[in-house]
Amino acid sequence: MAEEKLKKSDKISDDLKELVIYRLDTFPEDKRISIGSDGEFSKSELIEHVRNGDEIGQKIVELELTFLRALKEGVLLNEINQ
Repeated sequence: MAEEKLKKSDKISDDLKELVIYRLDTFPEDKRISIGSDGEFSKSELIEHVRNGDEIGQKIVELELTFLRALKEGVLLNEINQ
């Protein structure tokens, strides 16, 4: 099954943004997250990118959706149990 990816032209729904922002808000304040060659970002910077719906924000949303799908499908649990 091919994963759906957000296209640059796709608008991220407000509900999806809020879900991702809620999850990001649980991260520790002093941690930074690296997003490939785009650099390192603080929690507040990540949240701002999601709110703006820019390219970095879309990457963050895609990552969260991939993680949530893996949880739903049991992929993470299978990896832990092996």
